[in-house]
Amino acid sequence: MEDGEDPDDSPPAADAPVRKIIHVDMDAFYASVEQRDNPALRGRPVAVGGSSRRGVVAAASYEARKFGVRSAMPSITAKRQCPDLIFVPPRFEAYRDISHQIRAIFRDYADEVEPLSLDEAYLDVSRDKAGLGSATATAKLIRRRIREETGLTASAGVSYNKFIAKLGSDQNKPDGITIIPPGKGAAFVQTLSIRRFHGIGPVTAAKMEGLGVFSGADLAAKEMAWLSGHFGNSAEWLHNLARGIDHRRVRSNRPLKSLGGERTFFNDLIADTEIREALAHVCTVVWDRAAKKGARGRTVTLKLRYADFRTITRAKSVPFAIPDGAGLLAVGEAILAPLLPVEQGIRLLGVTLSKFEGEEDSGEAAGPVDLLSLI
Repeated sequence: MEDGEDPDDSPPAADAPVRKIIHVDMDAFYASVEQRDNPALRGRPVAVGGSSRRGVVAAASYEARKFGVRSAMPSITAKRQCPDLIFVPPRFEAYRDISHQIRAIFRDYADEVEPLSLDEAYLDVSRDKAGLGSATATAKLIRRRIREETGLTASAGVSYNKFIAKLGSDQNKPDGITIIPPGKGAAFVQTLSIRRFHGIGPVTAAKMEGLGVFSGADLAAKEMAWLSGHFGNSAEWLHNLARGIDHRRVRSNRPLKSLGGERTFFNDLIADTEIREALAHVCTVVWDRAAKKGARGRTVTLKLRYADFRTITRAKSVPFAIPDGAGLLAVGEAILAPLLPVEQGIRLLGVTLSKFEGEEDSGEAAGPVDLLSLI
């Protein structure tokens, strides 16, 4: 489930007005920024990421996607599928600046704005803040302003809940808008592949397909008892999605739950000294980002991916907030020490900082993770 249980996500009263939700999603955001800023890249297949043997695609232009190039794909695979692919290094500061510009536009039309990442957000426009008369008119004006003020395009979904609005923004990409009014949501959802359902990952989708559930209609046909037997606590959530039901609220000012960074290496790291050096580098980057946000946490999580792609995570919490970069590295070293020496090389190392000051240990589901890939 995308968000955890929340008291505000309970079903609305029967006489409550229908909510008006917009999901705005920038089109191939990183790649589009690069094409905007470099005219030589326009109309050409572009991948943002590292071009080395160990590089990973962070984003792909629509010209590259025609060849099957996708984010998180190894760069060597992407180049094989699209020999003319142009790699450009990421410029995360530029992307963040544009994201802030876009969010400022959102706040002209909605008080409740819930960013999911740099390039997408939910807006609750149930209150017609700008006096435009409808959610559809609001979404159209937002898209027009994004194009005029940034030179980029965005797609939008307009509906009565978050789940369907997000599905809608993906329906007519790029540079499209989809409106799914109340009364049409269930029918719309049931036409889609369950692999389109936001919140159903590849593993769950494969399990569903193995059980004969390929579409929203197939899912809607299953009884609650069957869903409970196969999917446990997720049964009610899946039952509702198949019927276009989603009570989650748009929640602005969601607290950052964690931030981190990870690095994929050109050559596997074998020696203890080079692994420790890599840890120090990633910790430095993570602490710099935490310091900029004024975030001081108590829990450090170390992620290692070995040469055979086996991935492990180990975490350690300390009684008080880590005061500085040296403290972060010290905790990271304490986690790493028992894992050395390694039998296989390390191809990826990541560090995440969490349990920030002021955060209660309430067991609440985690909010967004601010993770920077150090390509």
